Amino acid sequence: MERLTYLNNGNAAYINSLYEAYQHDPGSIEFGWQKFFEGFDFGADQDSEPVSNGTAAMLAKEINVLNMIDGYRRRGHLFAKTNPVRERRSFSPGKELASFGLNDADLDTVFKAGEEVGLGPATLRDIRQLLEETYCGPIGVEYKYTGNAGKHKWFQDNLETVRGRPVFSTEEKKRMLQKLTQAVVFESFLQTKFLGQKRFSLEGGEILIPALDLLIEKGAGMGVKEFVIGMGHRGRLNVLANIMGKPYKEIFEEFQGKTVKHDDGFSGDVKYHLGYSNDVTTAGGKPVHLSVCANPSHLEAVNGVVEGITRSKADFKYSGDYAKIVPILLHGDSSIAGQGIVYEVLQMEKLDGYRTGGTIHIVINNQVGFTTDYKDARSSTYCTDLAKIVSAPVFHVNGDDAEALGYVMGLAIDYRQAFQGDVFIDLLCYRKYGHNESDEPRFTQPLLYKSIDSHPNPKEIYAQKLVASNTIQKEYVLEMETSFRNELQTFLDEAKTLENIEVTRPLYQSAWQGLRKANGTELEIIDTAVPEEMIEEIGNGITTLPAGKTFLKKIEKLFEGRRKMVQETKVFDWAMGELLAYGSLLKEGYPVRVSGEDVKRGTFSHRHATAAIIDTGEEYVPLNNIGAQATFSIYNSLLSEYGVLGFEYGYASANPNALVVWEAQYGDFLNTGQVIVDQYVASAEAKWQLGNGLVMLLPHGYEGAGPEHTSARIERFLAQCANNNMQLVNCTTPANFFHVVRRQLHRDFRIPLIVFAPKSLLRHPLCVSPLNEFTQGHFRDLIDDVSANSPEVKRVLFCSGKIYYDLYQRQQENKRTDVAIVRIEQLYPTPFDEMQQIKAKYASATEFIWVQEEPENMGAWPYLCRKFCNNKINLQIIARPEASSPATGFSRQHAAEQMEIVNRAFE
Repeated sequence: MERLTYLNNGNAAYINSLYEAYQHDPGSIEFGWQKFFEGFDFGADQDSEPVSNGTAAMLAKEINVLNMIDGYRRRGHLFAKTNPVRERRSFSPGKELASFGLNDADLDTVFKAGEEVGLGPATLRDIRQLLEETYCGPIGVEYKYTGNAGKHKWFQDNLETVRGRPVFSTEEKKRMLQKLTQAVVFESFLQTKFLGQKRFSLEGGEILIPALDLLIEKGAGMGVKEFVIGMGHRGRLNVLANIMGKPYKEIFEEFQGKTVKHDDGFSGDVKYHLGYSNDVTTAGGKPVHLSVCANPSHLEAVNGVVEGITRSKADFKYSGDYAKIVPILLHGDSSIAGQGIVYEVLQMEKLDGYRTGGTIHIVINNQVGFTTDYKDARSSTYCTDLAKIVSAPVFHVNGDDAEALGYVMGLAIDYRQAFQGDVFIDLLCYRKYGHNESDEPRFTQPLLYKSIDSHPNPKEIYAQKLVASNTIQKEYVLEMETSFRNELQTFLDEAKTLENIEVTRPLYQSAWQGLRKANGTELEIIDTAVPEEMIEEIGNGITTLPAGKTFLKKIEKLFEGRRKMVQETKVFDWAMGELLAYGSLLKEGYPVRVSGEDVKRGTFSHRHATAAIIDTGEEYVPLNNIGAQATFSIYNSLLSEYGVLGFEYGYASANPNALVVWEAQYGDFLNTGQVIVDQYVASAEAKWQLGNGLVMLLPHGYEGAGPEHTSARIERFLAQCANNNMQLVNCTTPANFFHVVRRQLHRDFRIPLIVFAPKSLLRHPLCVSPLNEFTQGHFRDLIDDVSANSPEVKRVLFCSGKIYYDLYQRQQENKRTDVAIVRIEQLYPTPFDEMQQIKAKYASATEFIWVQEEPENMGAWPYLCRKFCNNKINLQIIARPEASSPATGFSRQHAAEQMEIVNRAFE
């Protein structure tokens, strides 16, 4: 929109020079000139005669009008009337005619540029009016940065033909009013009946309810079978009641604290964190499944979970057809701008392993955080500016205009289905109360709340509009409100008469049908052995490279070595044990998905689950070439833990019959995904009765790599273990890892499996397993010392993971028959009974010692010390001294510390 220098030099020679530049590179010249040279009758034969100076002046004006059109399309959103309670900030340059080299004298001049907006030759006045109505009304649109001419035309065709104002039928308007009435009355009813109780109301943003209703209605009519919704706590109760169809009576019971679930380990959660799913029928008669995912107060944490659920269902329920399932993420203006998880998940949008066909993002823009003004909440112009990262369009909408928002929701689902990309709706509204209903927002926002106090709610505004247009009568509005309020009162009265009740809804439904909760006494042994013929078939399949393809020599040598394991030595290393576990599940019909940073090769170059073909760059995936099988998928993720871990958790939650594996590059890096562990992996079943069978591989072990490449923080996981909510294993053999992976799908329950995976053991000559350990038996949560002679043993060393091999080698070197080394392969659920049996076996032993690599205040010891404080075993401890950092960064110091641990174990 800036005044361009060429407008002061509109002569024929200059125009001809522009045309030459256009012929060489259209993108090198300004938009108006591009459009002119594209077809504004500049002439079919430019070489016939030069342009006259008079013609040049006329053309310059035409170009100015075209630039004005482009200016409105690019920057009109800055001047749109989208804020219901505040004056908008001013932006310069503005949209005055002078900004485009035009003036009032041009208003009644007819310009051919009117064809660009579908008017044909039109006066500047008419052209500008169309642009004002389209781009500077209650809807502001950002789309020109998308860099796609097809998308630009799509927006222009959809917006400018109706001037940003939709045409709704009388019935559609009544439906919007009905949903808006439900939203407003529901909130006011809760406010009066449950005074002082937190509910994080939607008041000020109730227009969301008719908007979601219209989105679902239109989407279902287009063939969408399912919507997966993620949102924070604000407005959740309203969405659950008036969109999801959760019974009002059930919500009232929760307010009264009457709903009690008598079930071991179920702790529950506050009502505005709960999820819900339901099959509903739209007003148009279309069945659609809706689900709102449970979410903690960690705003935006649910984003990756929603995307993972959507991708999982798209893969297995809808055969990869993303048009059948749509994710919707509701954000707050402060959280979308301030929480890095939003960026992480957004960067997944176009990645093969994580795409979901586009997400509809709706920002409930209250223009204030807890107490923080929007000017202190972000540096960007809009809270939605990160949409530009993936060239996603943004609609900014006035939260008082129901029809404008309804129109935008229709466009949003149209765009998503047409382009399979993300789209953002910035719903500018307000928050009637403070952060919660007992908060006082005027402490920090006196001016804003002075405006809010006198502002009518969106239902009143829309009802007055419909009455003024004779669409409805005042009595219709009053009757609708009174009827709904009476209905709510009836449900509340019923809820009050109930005593404490027991929830009878089945724990697991739909895809989880037939599975059960993992009760404490039922973690029984499961036979996970496979026939030798299967091992041989899988082994030959995954060690054979296709003929006629050229691979890196190192890869060919690696595969030759693996083939030798299968056909000659019959002894397998860790990588082969892992791949055989996946292959055996695939042969049994279980899909396998692995993701994480650099997982295809493996951080430590051990896995090589794919092999690159040198000439073409294609990937060969051996595990997808083992005969009749399910699908194996493996994806190198973006450099994200928080977002990707949430995604894989969501993926696993939607399909309990798939093995879903997430591997951290190093176990330490889980730090940045800790929210997902705390809020979902460790506690979702207790809080929300949600099962999950996710497998997490966390490389762990003290090998002198420094404090950031050593510890997966075993102590943190053990501190969160209770009621069999997780399985924590630190395996020492490939076969035991093979069995624990297979066990994950062969039980009739699902709980997360946390594997403290090896690094140096991946190539340790002693860390191998013979064939018979795969074809016989099961996972062993404790491995006794088979070489120990019970009567001679005076000291029993309990340990877990890599330290075993250091201890074993010293034991063998010194021929210490008086020391037995017992491996605890499963740290949780801890094999206490078997440990007691070990004590009974070694009756002559006088010392029972826990040996660990970690400092004494880390690793398994804090948990074991607590558990054995009143136990007959009376464990002692050998470990590194207490420390604030998990490991030293100096290799010599590490070696000395490690030697000290081993020396003390055998002193």
